Amino acid sequence: MSAPVDEPSDTPSSADAERPQRGGPPPTSVGPGEEAYLGTLGFLEESPENKRRARNIGIAYLVAAVVCLVVFARGDGGVSTFGISDDSSFSVAGIPLAWFTAVTLAALGGAQIMRGTGKWTAAAASVAAILFVFTFMAWAAAGQSFSLTGTLQDALKAATPLVLGALAGIMCERSGIINIAIEGLLLSGAFTSALVGSLTNIWIGIVAAMIASCLLALLLAWLAIRFSVDQVIAGFAINFFVLGLTSFLDSRVLTRNPDYNSVKTIGDIEVPILSDIPFIGPILFEQSFYVYTALALVGIIGWALFRTKWGLRTRAVGEHPQAAGTLGVNVIRRRYYNLAMAGAIAGFGGSWWTADVGRFNENITNGRGFIALAVVIVGRWNPFGALLAALLFGFADALALKFSFLGTGIPSEFLEMAPFLVTLVVVASFGRGARPPKALGQPYEQQ
Repeated sequence: MSAPVDEPSDTPSSADAERPQRGGPPPTSVGPGEEAYLGTLGFLEESPENKRRARNIGIAYLVAAVVCLVVFARGDGGVSTFGISDDSSFSVAGIPLAWFTAVTLAALGGAQIMRGTGKWTAAAASVAAILFVFTFMAWAAAGQSFSLTGTLQDALKAATPLVLGALAGIMCERSGIINIAIEGLLLSGAFTSALVGSLTNIWIGIVAAMIASCLLALLLAWLAIRFSVDQVIAGFAINFFVLGLTSFLDSRVLTRNPDYNSVKTIGDIEVPILSDIPFIGPILFEQSFYVYTALALVGIIGWALFRTKWGLRTRAVGEHPQAAGTLGVNVIRRRYYNLAMAGAIAGFGGSWWTADVGRFNENITNGRGFIALAVVIVGRWNPFGALLAALLFGFADALALKFSFLGTGIPSEFLEMAPFLVTLVVVASFGRGARPPKALGQPYEQQ
């Protein structure tokens, strides 16, 4: 016999009764998390902080509009040709596009200052950013041909080590351990894969890279868990140790023995049929083994983190380790396991440089581990969010590389700074509301 089902009542529940309705009387009290919701209903004026944020965003739009007029809309302009495929392209006139972008940005800036923040703010910012970047590309490629497909393909490649480094960071920080040592883990993986891969083959080199970075991650875990060392300081110490050690070994071993620094690269894998899809095919299905593996790991870790017992316990350890320990979760062992897996992923990511160029160079990672840390924050400690953030940084990297061959007149030093400048802007814009795991960086003593 089935259980009786309650009939829906016409009387509003207490939660619905307490929720203010648009056009109804204003609420008598405001909870700490209700201000933004009530503001959208028109009950509350925007807070001074939101007004200041809206004003700053509006000013940024206006500054970008001025840049379009002063820089992009001046000169001979010319027509830029963007290639979509081998036999398909479209052309854009630079100066009219610059004027259109300037007017659009000025309108968005004025609306932002007058109306403040709202549900449309993020969408408007995305449209403005895409339009400004496209105008910049048209200005840089004036009178030349620009392969849009090739740039996006390179962007996905450049994002790969960032994705892998970010996954390593998420594995650690979801467990409550701050991982500033991503840079050192990537660098150790690059060096180990070059040395071992030269003596054996690239696949054994990749395995050795994963083991080496795993051991370094366990060192970080040991310092943080066993001795309660400040995790930020421990991470930086590992970074500097790895940088110094690999630089020394590169100059004393690899430079003097070139055979120890010569690895066969891993070429791209072309997926039959799918790679023939116009525009999308070359971008997604003519990539390296690392790209496919990174995308697979994003899906696997993203699913496991939010859909499995392991993920539930990992998140519990990072949020409330005392409560998790009370319920029988071995917090310390969980953290050791997760850091070991994170180290292996970072080591695999570090070997990407060796497999891509076929050798190790001093400081070959060039700070990409710190950008991966920014990817973790911007991605909200979520593998799928980290993938999107990494693609943004990878696009900046690929764009800077492309512009270096176009003869834009921009100094190469500024182009090399572009990914880090994008990091500052994106973290400042989207990193404010990021909420890390509550127990992140806090030492834990097992009862």
